[in-house]
Amino acid sequence: MDILTKIVNDKRIEVKLRKQLIPVSQLERSVLFERETISLAKKLKESNTGIIAEHKRRSPSKAVINQSFNVFDVAKGYEAAGVCGMSVLTDAKYFGGSLDDLLTARASCNLPLLRKEFIIDGYQIIEAKAYGADVILLIAALLTREEIKQFSELAKSLNLDVLLEVHNEEELNKSIMPSLDMLGVNNRNLKTFEVSLETSKRLSTLIPNDFIKVSESGISSIEAIKTLQHYDYKGFLIGEHFMKTGHAGKSAQEFIEKLKI
Repeated sequence: MDILTKIVNDKRIEVKLRKQLIPVSQLERSVLFERETISLAKKLKESNTGIIAEHKRRSPSKAVINQSFNVFDVAKGYEAAGVCGMSVLTDAKYFGGSLDDLLTARASCNLPLLRKEFIIDGYQIIEAKAYGADVILLIAALLTREEIKQFSELAKSLNLDVLLEVHNEEELNKSIMPSLDMLGVNNRNLKTFEVSLETSKRLSTLIPNDFIKVSESGISSIEAIKTLQHYDYKGFLIGEHFMKTGHAGKSAQEFIEKLKI
């Protein structure tokens, strides 16, 4: 069984439990449910750096990346660095994240927040809104075309931006629809965890210009971003590169300053 299948199987059990504990009606009554969201797509469109910085403690491919940072400091640091948005991993079992991380990030900054999660149920989208997210991630590898349509339309009805992630042409072809804002190309093969920027280059010509193009995973150099900008990418999701340093915010700031030169 590959890691993705394993994660999804665990996620189904987790979501079933969460639904029993906190009904949708309770989520809809949360303080943050009525807040006006901030569009990440709009921020990326207007930016010439396009950095989406991630809070990530660990991952199945790298084990521990950084357990010592607290979300409050990371969010503050990223905002001061001038990133376009922040990605917050909320999966506990494989990435050491939580919905509380999302709440803390929301209380710490005014950045657009992406709930980075394995979404397999509409409930998680309502949850994202209730916990202060502005953007949700949908992973094409996990979902049917009908689910992508259903989930993205639900997100749009809640004024959330939608970033849809693909790994290959087949996933891209089944996913293109008007209810998406951004198309993300993940350079990491989720089955083998190998990373190659060629994936972003290859798929760039197949993504219609109506969507903001985002490149994800394995981006750690200014050169990589400059190269991908030639392929019309406006967003660059960077997690590990900042998180493995002693100060994520400072590292992001230095990176953005170099990128502007």
